[in-house]
Amino acid sequence: MAKRKSRVLTGKHFMLGNYAVVEGALAAGCDFFAGYPITPANEISERMAARMPEVGGKFLQGEDELCSIYALTGASLAGAKAMTATASAGFNYMQEGIGYAVASEIPCVIVDVQRCRGENYATQSDVMQMRWAASGDYEIIVLAPSSVQELFDHMIKAFNLAEKYRTPVIVMSETTIALMRENLVIPDEKDIEVINRTKPTVPPQDFVPFKADPDATPPLPDLGVGYRILHSLNPHDLYGGISWDPDVFETMYDRIIGKITRNRGEIVETKGYFLDDAKIVLVAYGSESRPALDAVQQARKEGIKAGLLRLITVWPVPEKEIREAAERASVILAVEMNIGKYAAEVERVSCGRCEVIRVTKNRGEIHTPDEIYAAIKEVRR
Repeated sequence: MAKRKSRVLTGKHFMLGNYAVVEGALAAGCDFFAGYPITPANEISERMAARMPEVGGKFLQGEDELCSIYALTGASLAGAKAMTATASAGFNYMQEGIGYAVASEIPCVIVDVQRCRGENYATQSDVMQMRWAASGDYEIIVLAPSSVQELFDHMIKAFNLAEKYRTPVIVMSETTIALMRENLVIPDEKDIEVINRTKPTVPPQDFVPFKADPDATPPLPDLGVGYRILHSLNPHDLYGGISWDPDVFETMYDRIIGKITRNRGEIVETKGYFLDDAKIVLVAYGSESRPALDAVQQARKEGIKAGLLRLITVWPVPEKEIREAAERASVILAVEMNIGKYAAEVERVSCGRCEVIRVTKNRGEIHTPDEIYAAIKEVRR
């Protein structure tokens, strides 16, 4: 029998972004992957196919995205730390399964490598679809890495959040960083925090499957170990029984939504640059935060009081951080690689505290620092 290889490839690497996704997932304990080929996410499936057998995990190439998302949910209910990876067009097909995972509270990770419609050009056009595409009321956690290093780091964070809150978590990758090679430092295994789901501490006859505090997550037993639970998309009571009672419906959704909204402070992460005295604040996420920071640094050299609020968590919206930036600034520049989708959230949260100007680009390519710097100079005050 071949000797198993390490899950954690500790050390310094020069690695493709899609490969960093795989190594981050394995470091977090991922032991099941299901996916269907689609560019520019194919290298994730390719490396998973090689690495999963090396660490004792399972790899499944589904016949399509529907198979992949439902294989993912089934594996997770059976006790696996499970993930899939796709690109924008494939992400469309997964919405029904994501909605099921939300309602049934199934922890899993979905990587969406955003691309323009039908082509491997850069975009951030899926940002609203990631939040609103699945049916029913829900909250979702979406992380926006901006580098190869963060693709690795955010995969660990995504699995930890999925396990802690029993929810699907989406990692918003992009063609830009997915197909880029950069330095990657993988820490020692002992230095990586790994969170595992809570299991029942009572015997099956005493277990109430969906009983939890309003802002908490119920324990999740593995399928096949004696705990009989109906995992349904439909409104269900504390025992999992389908019920169309309005009170049951309201109670279920209040907890599914509340476990995220009431823990916003623990979930949301941002990073600020030069914000203390900034009068012009850029709000950016993902790969767009890279040229945005370059532009801010250039502006600072010219004596312009510019700053950057980088959104690491895109959903739920970092409302506190955006509001604070709006209270200090004269103007916010919402920088995006689409027609200006997330800018509406920035405008909503800013609520007239300052002007919000959209700096958008929808040409299949990332902003250059000079383009963003020109926008800063245009609104200089």
